[in-house]
Amino acid sequence: MGFSVSLGLLAGSVSSYEFVSPRKEIQWLASVFTGIIFCVIVYRLMAIFSSLLFAGYSKLTNTQKIEWNNRGFSTFHALFASFASIYLLIFSNIFKEDSHEELVINRSSTLSDSVLAISTGYFLADVTMILWNFPALGGLEYVLHHGLSMLSLIQSLLSGQGQIYILMVLFTESTTPFVNLRWHLDVAGRKSSKLYIWNGIALFLGWLVARIILFMFFFFHMWTHFDEVKKIFPLGFYTLLVVPPILSIMNIFWFWKIAKGMVKTLSKAKHSK
Repeated sequence: MGFSVSLGLLAGSVSSYEFVSPRKEIQWLASVFTGIIFCVIVYRLMAIFSSLLFAGYSKLTNTQKIEWNNRGFSTFHALFASFASIYLLIFSNIFKEDSHEELVINRSSTLSDSVLAISTGYFLADVTMILWNFPALGGLEYVLHHGLSMLSLIQSLLSGQGQIYILMVLFTESTTPFVNLRWHLDVAGRKSSKLYIWNGIALFLGWLVARIILFMFFFFHMWTHFDEVKKIFPLGFYTLLVVPPILSIMNIFWFWKIAKGMVKTLSKAKHSK
């Protein structure tokens, strides 16, 4: 049974587009497993290099070590996803308005398929770790975030539609390295360092650009191209209408917490002088 058949109702809802082929199924599965394998490799390397380069690593609890290593492959994926998204959206000609006769919502490539599949592998690996260690690595909001992300990625892969919007959302992962560095510095007892303060400011600005302003552009682009958006297969169309607003609400909530944390940190730094 092929990849599309194994996904049951979801695959059936997009099968009419005849986008799925045995060759693509093999490519997608290979990319998904590549994402999972890279997560495992980076997780192991984080443990090895951290024990050699960071004296405090051995003093961490087992739970902290798991999260320390987990955030390592989270950062790796974030860098991969953000750079790949920037390239595909801006520097390649795949999604440029007049570069193809095909509708922008129907455009995809072997590279964009691979990026989406590798990210699916990452989210699958990460949500597995979150559930296995629940709630040590994150609460239900992380499970919801990863679940919605995988749903959107898989639908876009199966249909070949809406990849421009999926890549925009993937670019928001560019803020993840700042979030992870903040946690690492906190655990390492470096909350009073200048690096922690500057990282907090970078996180605030990065979140503002990548998760607030970019989502405004996302919704604006959908509105101005709504005649094309309506041609996405039904389940994908309604997912596109529902999932991004949910993610944007989560982003606004987290942005409020980040802003409060930054103000608190800057106030402490000012009074300590």
